Formats: sequence, structure tokens, C-alpha cells
Amino acid sequence: MCEKNQQLIGHLEEMRNRIIITLVSFIGFLIVGFIFVKPIYEWLIRGLDTQLAVLGPSEILWVYLMLAAVFSMAATIPVTAFQLWRFVAPALSQEERKVTLRFIPAMFFLFLFGLAFGYFLLFPLVLGFLTSLSEGQFEMMFTADKYFRFMLNMTVPFGLLFEMPIVVLFLTRLGILNPIRLRKARKFAYFVMVVISVLITPPDFLSDVLVILPLLTLYEISISLSSFVYKKRLAAESSSQSAA
Repeated sequence: MCEKNQQLIGHLEEMRNRIIITLVSFIGFLIVGFIFVKPIYEWLIRGLDTQLAVLGPSEILWVYLMLAAVFSMAATIPVTAFQLWRFVAPALSQEERKVTLRFIPAMFFLFLFGLAFGYFLLFPLVLGFLTSLSEGQFEMMFTADKYFRFMLNMTVPFGLLFEMPIVVLFLTRLGILNPIRLRKARKFAYFVMVVISVLITPPDFLSDVLVILPLLTLYEISISLSSFVYKKRLAAESSSQSAA
């Protein structure tokens, strides 16, 4: 019992150290992002026909912090994934360590791809739809805070959702998930993704479809990847048992 307690304490201490490293990395990247936030801001508003308004001296600082935080989040993903890998690596075989280590770059690029999907496709579509509702009825004025909050709501969730295939692949490799469970949960997962899509898009059919279809496709890709990895695991376990 004493030995088990010592092992548990050791695991908790290691987890704490990994979390501290991740948080320090996030803060470091946040500082870097804040240093370069003005060029980022200018690039993001390059297509606007009018300047954004601010309602107080602290609002622009808050906007800069939001943009720097998104930059920091993207840059910290490889660090977070590597720390997670280091934490679970002792429980993996040498081959599993090599394979799972390759997931880290994929997580980073999938996050960026999700951001790009939200920013270049969904955000202009939804913004155009909402602004068209005010034509001839209201005078539209964008504040910096409202504009960037809306932009981040349309992009950051997709950066996280696009991590689904690689997370499923990683968990399948560890034996936590398998394609059988994913197929059984398909109806519930579809329902959850449809609800998410409806909540984050305006009430028109086109926007809902443009969000729902990629999410459902991501789930099906996740099932296919999980099935591929699961079959390889079963084959490896079967061959090792036959050799024994």
C-alpha cells in the first residue's frame, strides 16, 4: 500500500510539472503574441471598409489580449501534446512511443486548418448574412470588442473541433477508444454536433449545412482512422501471442 501511494504521489508530481511547463509556455507565447499583435490586428481588419470603434481606453487592450491569447493557444498546442506524450510514454512500448510522437505536428496543423476554415469560409459568410439584415433599416457600426469576439467565436471552436481525428487516433492507439464504441455513439455524436452547429450559426439553412457537414465528416474520418489503428493493434497483439 505504501509503495502504491508513493507511485501515485510520483505521478501527481510529474503531472504538476507537466502542467507548469505548459502554463509557462503559454505565458511566454502570450508575451510574444502581444509584441507582434499590431501587425496581426492590421492583417485581420485589412478587408474592412471602415475603422473599428472603441468604447473606452481599455477596450483595445482587451482586444489585443484576445488576439495574443489565440496566438499563444496555437503555439502552445505542440508543447501541450509533447508534455502529455511524456506523461504517458512510460506506459507505452518503444514502437508506440515512436508512432504517438508523430501525432504532435498533426495536432498543430489541424488546429491551424480549423482556424482557417472558420476565418476564410464561415466567418465572412455569417458576417455577410447578418450585415445584410440591416441594409436600409439600421446604421451598422462595429466596435473592436464585438467584432473580434464574434470572429473568435467563429474560428477558435473549429480549431479545437478539427483536433477530433488526431485525438481519436491517439486514444485508440492507447486502447482507450475503439471504432466499435465510436459507431455505437454515432447517433448521439451527430445530435451533439448538429446542436453545436445550430447554436453558433445564424438561423439560415446554408450556414447550418456549411458547419454541420465538416463536423460529421470529421467524425466519420475519426471512425475510419480508429478502425485502421484498432485493426493494426489487434494484429500486433495476435502475432505477439502466437510468437509467445
